Amino acid sequence: MKVALAVGTLPLFLVGWSTAFTATTRTTGRRFSSVSSSAFVPQGSTVSPTCPTDTTSNLFMEANGANGANSEKKKVIVLGGDGFCGWPTCLYLSDQGHDVVNVDNLSRRNIDNELGCDSLTPIKSPEVRVQAWKEVSGKDIKFVNLDVAKDYDLLVQLIKEEKPDSIIHFAEQRAAPYSMKSSKQKRYTVDNNVAGSNNLCCAVVDSELDVHIVHLGTMGVYGYGTSGGEIPEGYIDVTLPGGRESNILHPAYPGSVYHATKCLDAILWQFYQKNDQLRITDLHQGVVWGTNTPQTVLDERLINRFDYDGDYGTVLNRFLMQGAMGVPLTVYGTGGQTRAFIHITDTAKCLELAILNPPEKGERVKIFNQVAETRRVRDIAKMVAEQTGVDVNNLPNPRAEAAENELDVSNKNFCNLGLEPKTLDEGLFEEVAEVVKKYKHRCDPKKILPASFWNKATADACKDMDSKSVELKTEVEASA
Repeated sequence: MKVALAVGTLPLFLVGWSTAFTATTRTTGRRFSSVSSSAFVPQGSTVSPTCPTDTTSNLFMEANGANGANSEKKKVIVLGGDGFCGWPTCLYLSDQGHDVVNVDNLSRRNIDNELGCDSLTPIKSPEVRVQAWKEVSGKDIKFVNLDVAKDYDLLVQLIKEEKPDSIIHFAEQRAAPYSMKSSKQKRYTVDNNVAGSNNLCCAVVDSELDVHIVHLGTMGVYGYGTSGGEIPEGYIDVTLPGGRESNILHPAYPGSVYHATKCLDAILWQFYQKNDQLRITDLHQGVVWGTNTPQTVLDERLINRFDYDGDYGTVLNRFLMQGAMGVPLTVYGTGGQTRAFIHITDTAKCLELAILNPPEKGERVKIFNQVAETRRVRDIAKMVAEQTGVDVNNLPNPRAEAAENELDVSNKNFCNLGLEPKTLDEGLFEEVAEVVKKYKHRCDPKKILPASFWNKATADACKDMDSKSVELKTEVEASA
């Protein structure tokens, strides 16, 4: 894709904040690695893989094993390793033979207390979790309680002592709705996320070690449908005034304070790579769904968290939970929003692919779109409703966003490394449904409806929502 930009005197690294651009699609030939919102397949049809095998990925997998795993073992610090994505990633990397250090300040558990809403699944303490993993696998995961945004000296000391090959950075407040709840949560999200990312870069520089940073970003940095065509992986070809051609960081178009912090992170990565030659990979991930992985099912004490509330529950997990409990699906607005999705198992696999394929010293920041497929929200709601027999309830949208959008995404980098992602199907739905049914008694129905609103207009539009009106079906009602 190539775009023409009117950038005035803006430096190139700030072009991302300029919206004065016109996109024209350039013919790129075969697009096996593109994920398009037009790919929706009705229930009962076959969904084609989003990363069809080609010669490149065949050769890679022959040399390195399925999904790119090879015999090279790494020392990895996982920041935010107690969270929804962090914990299964710790287990997967350890299972693959990597030496893992799990670092977390347990802030997500504290937010549970703040919101009065626990994980649907009963997650154990980090100490119990790592002990259970030792018992079932024979492998050690070290746990360190540390706040990346505040405990700078301890972070530097940890890096010097552990001497990791890679540091995976999950340690950020991850929910867009929570980041919009009030000025308190907006300020916390910026303070925690941006300070943590800056501290990490400073700590790697001060450690004087050559450590590869892998950051979990979000597809939301691009906005949705703002490129005028396929969203490339991080960088976009442009024609500057005077006909000069360049390849720059894709313009940023955040939709919440959370997304804005990920955009600020992206600028920090660019600076520290240029200034200090840090080796950095930024993964722009889609909406994660699912809860269990092959590792978390080995013992009840290893179970991953499952968020179902309006602030932290991701859209597909919310639908699956609501369907299993007989609650009408909460579709915001028309449901015309198209989003990219990836299963939690593939999140962990992508992280391993990233640490096994770091950029060279001096190479610009590597950016991967970490997605499996794109689907429209109302189409997903239809799939879940047909499978579970519940109704679809279109609610006023608490977010300030386009009612309808297309989404065409390139994901060729992970495809070329051999990733064969899971796609949405009934079998995987059943896995989540079983988890929901088992822990249904832990659900607080008052937490299902949205509780955070983007601005006064969206709050006014949602003012008639009554959280107390949501009722769970009894077993008798559900089977009737």
